[in-house]
Amino acid sequence: MHSLAPHDPAPPFPFRHSLISPPSSLSLKNLLGPFHFPISRLRGSRLLPPSNLGGGEHSSASLHPDWNIHTRTSTGIRRQHVSCPCVTPTLVALPLQPSRGALLPPHILTSTRTHSRAGSRRRQLAHSHLEATGASLAEPMASPGSGFWSFGSEDGSADPENPGTARAWCQVAQKFTGGIGNKLCALLYGDSGKPAEGGGSETSRAATGKVVCTCDQKPCNCPKGDVNYAFLHATDLLPACDGERPTLAFLQDVMNILLQYVVKSFDRSTKVIDFHYPNELLQEYNWELADQPQNLEEILTHCQTTLKYAIKTGHPRYFNQLSTGLDMVGLAADWLTSTANTNMFTYEIAPVFVLLEYVTLKKMREIIGWPGGSGDGIFSPGGAISNMYAMLIARYKMFPEVKEKGMAAVPRLIAFTSEHSHFSLKKGAAALGIGTDSVILIKCDERGKMIPSDLERRILEVKQKGFVPFLVSATAGTTVYGAFDPLLAVADICKKYKIWMHVDAAWGGGLLMSRKHKWKLNGVERANSVTWNPHKMMGVPLQCSALLVREEGLMQSCNQMHASYLFQQDKHYDLSYDTGDKALQCGRHVDVFKLWLMWRAKGTTGFEAHIDKCLELAEYLYTIIKNREGYEMVFDGKPQHTNVCFWFVPPSLRTLEDNEERMSRLSKVAPVIKARMMEYGTTMVSYQPLGDKVNFFRMVISNPAATHQDIDFLIEEIERLGQDL
Repeated sequence: MHSLAPHDPAPPFPFRHSLISPPSSLSLKNLLGPFHFPISRLRGSRLLPPSNLGGGEHSSASLHPDWNIHTRTSTGIRRQHVSCPCVTPTLVALPLQPSRGALLPPHILTSTRTHSRAGSRRRQLAHSHLEATGASLAEPMASPGSGFWSFGSEDGSADPENPGTARAWCQVAQKFTGGIGNKLCALLYGDSGKPAEGGGSETSRAATGKVVCTCDQKPCNCPKGDVNYAFLHATDLLPACDGERPTLAFLQDVMNILLQYVVKSFDRSTKVIDFHYPNELLQEYNWELADQPQNLEEILTHCQTTLKYAIKTGHPRYFNQLSTGLDMVGLAADWLTSTANTNMFTYEIAPVFVLLEYVTLKKMREIIGWPGGSGDGIFSPGGAISNMYAMLIARYKMFPEVKEKGMAAVPRLIAFTSEHSHFSLKKGAAALGIGTDSVILIKCDERGKMIPSDLERRILEVKQKGFVPFLVSATAGTTVYGAFDPLLAVADICKKYKIWMHVDAAWGGGLLMSRKHKWKLNGVERANSVTWNPHKMMGVPLQCSALLVREEGLMQSCNQMHASYLFQQDKHYDLSYDTGDKALQCGRHVDVFKLWLMWRAKGTTGFEAHIDKCLELAEYLYTIIKNREGYEMVFDGKPQHTNVCFWFVPPSLRTLEDNEERMSRLSKVAPVIKARMMEYGTTMVSYQPLGDKVNFFRMVISNPAATHQDIDFLIEEIERLGQDL
C-alpha cells in the first residue's frame, strides 16, 4: 500500500478533491493522530505553505478517520459523513486499476502500520468490523495487474478491467460505506461499473436527500443524522429550537468547503484565477437579492461559487499586490475572531482582545525604538485610515481648538509628502477639510527617495506665504519603487521647523523585524507617529494596520467624546483599558488577534526569516533579468525592498530606436501580457506607469509560499505570453 507519510511530497495518485472533503474537526491533534506527533513539538512552520506542498499539507487537513463526502443530486449538494473509530486514521492509495488510483477513507482500509498494542487492537477491531458487515479484508496481491483487492477470482488473477471485478468491488464497498462505493465507482469506472440500484437504504437516501448517520449510538445525537439542506433555512439554525444538529452539520460543510479551498490555493497546478468578465458572471449566475429566503443547500452552493471565482491570493504565483499569502495560524485566528464577534471599544466586552492590543502595540513601539515602548496606538481599518489618524492628531497637537471650532478657527495648514507617496495623504486631507491643494509633493531622486533639500525649500516657501506647515509624511517603502525616504535628514528638518513627522511604513515597516534590513528605516525612532501594516510584508491576513503615536494620551484627547452610555466613569475596573473613545469608529473590528497569534506561533525570528527570504527572492529576480535579453530595468541598482520594476521588450521592439513611437508601443505590452496572464490563470503581477515612464511591471514578493522556481516560472511565462507582441 502507498500510505501517506509526513515526508511524502504529494499524494502518489490523481484525485478529484471535489468529491471527498476533509473532516470538520480543526484539532491539530486529531489531524496528526496516525503519526503520534506530540502536539507540543509541532510548530506553525509545519503547516501550509511549505516549500513543497506535501510537507505541511497533512498537518493542515489531510489525515483523519472521518471524511465528508459531497455528491450533487437533482436537488443540489448532499453531504454524507463516513467514520470508523476503530481504524488507524491513515490515508491509503488503493490502485484498483494499473492506471487509476483512488483516495479512500480509512473506514474501508486498514493501515499496515501498527504503532503500539493499541494499534494492533485497532486492526483486530477493523477485521471484526468488516466481518460484521459481511465483508472480508483481502491482503494486497503481488500481481501488478490485479490490483490490491481482487474480488473477481479467488487467486487474484481476474482482469482488473473486467466489469465484474468492478461490480464486485462496488458491492462490497457499498456494504460498509453506506453506499458511497457507488459514487467512487462512477468516478473510477464510469457508468458501466455502477452496481444495479438494489440497495434499498441507498436508494431511499438518494431520493430523500438526507444525510444518514452510521454511528452505533442509539438514539443518535450526532450532527450527521437526518440533515436535509433542501428543506432547511437559516431560521432552522441556532438559536432556533432544536437547531444544534443542523447548525453543526451546516458549519462543518462550510468548513469543508473552506479547507478544500485552502489546500487548493497552494497547488501550483491550479489556476491563480478563473477569470470571467463582469457581464459573463452577471449573466451566468443570479446574484440579485430576493424577498424570500433560499434553503441551506443553495447557500452552500453560493459559498462554493464565490470561492470558485475568487482570486487565490495564497497561491505561490500570485504577486499582484503588496498583501499576498495565506498564513494558517492567521487564518485560524481570523476564524476565532469572527466566532467571538465582539467590538473593541471597551474592556468589558472584549477583555482578552483589548489586553492583546495593549501588549502588541507596546511591542511594536519598542521595535520602532521608543524608550520602553511608551506612547499610544490603535489598530485601524487599513493604512489609509492610519495615515489620516496621523494627520488628524498632528493638526490637533498644533491647534487643539480645531476640535470644537473647526477649520475656520485655524490658519491654512500645509502637509508635505514625496511625489511617490501613497494617495491616502491627499485623501485624508480632503476628508479632514484641509484640502488636497494643501498637500505639497516633494521631488524624489531617480530611486524614488524624497530629496531633503527640496523639502526644506518648499517649507520656507509656504512659511513666506503665511501658511502653517503642520505635517511631513515620509515614506518607508513606497508602493511602486519600494523606496525608503532618508528619515534622519527628514527628522532634522522637522525638528528645525517644529513640524510633526509621520512615517508611512505601511509597506516597509515589516523590515524592522529583520536585523539584516532594519537599517533602511534608521531615523524612524524620531518620528511622532508611524503607520505599520502587518497585513503586508508580515503576511497577516487582511486587515491588520496599526498607527503608533509617540506621545501618550494625545490620541485620546484628540478624539474622545465622553459618551456616557459606553464609557461610564464609575466602572469597577481600570478605565484606561476602555480604548474605544480614542478611535474615530465606535464599532471596531478585532484585528490584533491575527497578528498576536502569528507572533506567538512564529516568534520574531520567524517573521525575520520570512522577510529575509522575500528580499532574497527579489534580488534573485533582479540578478536574472538585469542582463537578460528582452528586459530593461526601470532604475539601476539592486531593489531596496521586494519591488522589482522592469519592462519586457518583445522581439519586435528590440531593434527600434528609443523614441516616442517605441515608448508608445512599449506602453501597450504590459497590459496585454497581464490580460493574458489572467485569461490563462497562470500567475498575476501588477503594472503601472509612473511620471514620464510608460507602463512597466512592478513585481512585489511578500508571499511566504513563493520559491525560486516560482520566480523562474514568472520570467518564462512573461516571455511566452509576450513573444508575439
